[in-house]
Amino acid sequence: MSLIGFLILFPLAVAAVLLFVRADWPRAIIVGGSAVVIAVASIVLAVQNIGTAYAPIPFASHFVDYIGTAISIAIAAVIIAFSVKYKNRWALILAVVQVIGSLVFEFGFAHLAPVAEGLYIDSLSIVMALIIGIIGSGICVYALGYMRDFQEHEPEDATDRRHVFFAIMFLFLSAMYVIVFSNNMVWMFTGWEITTVCSFLLIGYTRTDEAINNAFRQIIMNLAGGIGFLVALYVCAIAMGTLSFQEFLFKGLMRPDIASIAVCALAFAGLTKAAQMPFHTWLLGAMVAPTPTSALLHSSTMVKAGVFLLIKLAPLFLVCTFPSLMVILVGGLTFMLCSFMAISQTNAKRVLAYSTIANLGLITACAGVGTPEAVWAAILLVIFHAAAKSLLFLCVGTAEHHIGSRDIEDMDLLFERMPRLARFMMLGIMCMFIAPFGMLIAKWATLVSFVDTQQVVLILLLAFGSAATFMFWAKWLGKLSGIAGNPDNVELTVHPSEWISLVLMACIAVVACIALPIMSHYLVEPYLTGVFGQLGQDIAIDNLWISSILAVFVLVVLFGGVNASKKKRVGVYLAGVSVDSDTRTYRNSLSGESVATSRNLYLDAIFGESRIKFAGEIVCAAIIVCAFVASGVFPMAL
Repeated sequence: MSLIGFLILFPLAVAAVLLFVRADWPRAIIVGGSAVVIAVASIVLAVQNIGTAYAPIPFASHFVDYIGTAISIAIAAVIIAFSVKYKNRWALILAVVQVIGSLVFEFGFAHLAPVAEGLYIDSLSIVMALIIGIIGSGICVYALGYMRDFQEHEPEDATDRRHVFFAIMFLFLSAMYVIVFSNNMVWMFTGWEITTVCSFLLIGYTRTDEAINNAFRQIIMNLAGGIGFLVALYVCAIAMGTLSFQEFLFKGLMRPDIASIAVCALAFAGLTKAAQMPFHTWLLGAMVAPTPTSALLHSSTMVKAGVFLLIKLAPLFLVCTFPSLMVILVGGLTFMLCSFMAISQTNAKRVLAYSTIANLGLITACAGVGTPEAVWAAILLVIFHAAAKSLLFLCVGTAEHHIGSRDIEDMDLLFERMPRLARFMMLGIMCMFIAPFGMLIAKWATLVSFVDTQQVVLILLLAFGSAATFMFWAKWLGKLSGIAGNPDNVELTVHPSEWISLVLMACIAVVACIALPIMSHYLVEPYLTGVFGQLGQDIAIDNLWISSILAVFVLVVLFGGVNASKKKRVGVYLAGVSVDSDTRTYRNSLSGESVATSRNLYLDAIFGESRIKFAGEIVCAAIIVCAFVASGVFPMAL
């Protein structure tokens, strides 16, 4: 109890302090020291409770309830103020609806279902705590150097608001801990809405027109999801007589006809937070924010809150047909279509965004299937996606500051220009789609679970989406690994704080791949045993250990030559009369000058956003509407 309270309150206190710290060196000390404390506390919590299936924590407080209400009012006030300032009608309407609904619920219905065990801990919350505490705090450390460079590139008259940026980052971490440890659904909802408004403020940090527009897109979509969560609270309190998430799961299994509409509403909230189609555009718009924001939203927080809720709802998807179909189809279609659209992207951050949405779609589909095998795969996908994506986002951010571009086609010779960074980036890419790394093992488990449950549609979506995944990752990996030329090393000016975070993320990715069998046994399987009463592992433990050993071999090959002595360098041989080897210019057969280039194929005419996006949004929106109608109509008819 004390350690969970510390993890919730300590980042909150750090955020309050950072709000008043404007100098670089004290900020660096506070952020670095606090990140270490949060990471160590998360690890200690995991070690103390490893193997825990489910442990409720008796804790109830009217004071905390009132604090949550006050926070909801404050959040609404912030959104309303910005909506009025920037004249955004939809954000204003949704914020007013939500705050009125929250107040009516708090003073009219919340007392109907008191929760004695307000907190809990289980193996899934431990996994999330490690992701938040290690990866999330590591991103905060990375932001120290990155935001210093970012501020230097701002106009001289621009206000330095980095103190606000770092305060919001730590507030984000606190809210995520509230979400993953709250058994009281009202407290969970409070954390849920704090992450929404924090994302809004981080995406709009630069206050450009593009940033403001994308911030409002995010807040509108996630306010809609928040209203869905609020609807579920009303149903749980009035119809089911509980606001305890654990009791809700138990009663839902007994009476799926009553629980169906609440499950559908919570699933809708999870889909919006996880940026599934048709809500995926808010996450694409988040790319305008500084890279630490992108990394935080995509890897350790925000979107992970969405899939966390969906995974927690997995047992109910087995008995609630229409919500299950909604989650399965939306997740499967999002995985395939966003993988297709990633093929046509040259912007590295946009490729990462589409890849993130696609992988979240796969996790969502696994949660919707709801079997122990599918949930086993979903949790592993969450772990490996968090580790690899955080590394890739930070690599792209550092590369952009040193080569002046985030375009994949401008990453020629990155292996020579930024040798260590290029290896880290290649490691992240390989973790996403190449055997024997963990992401592919988790996808293999996903395929097995789909076959076992005879999910033919999902098998087809997984097959086509995985083929697209292979194409866009292979293109990027090939661009990085090409070596021809003698460029200058430009990574010598990378800030130490950035290297610390990059090395940390790389180590996390490596440890996750090597320790896959251990994580499965001590973190994933206890959760499945506690929820389903059986193990969900559908891949032999011997195969997991083989993949672990092979991962070590690949890593030795990739990083073995980092500090090797420099060999003699010669000009590029162009198989003709060279005019300028450095620029790869040669004299062709017609005595003219040609430049040897290497460019990827993007197939925009086939996989462009204009050809896929609208149709996917319409289909997914129709699926969600039909699921809500069916969840409300059919149970009442029965």
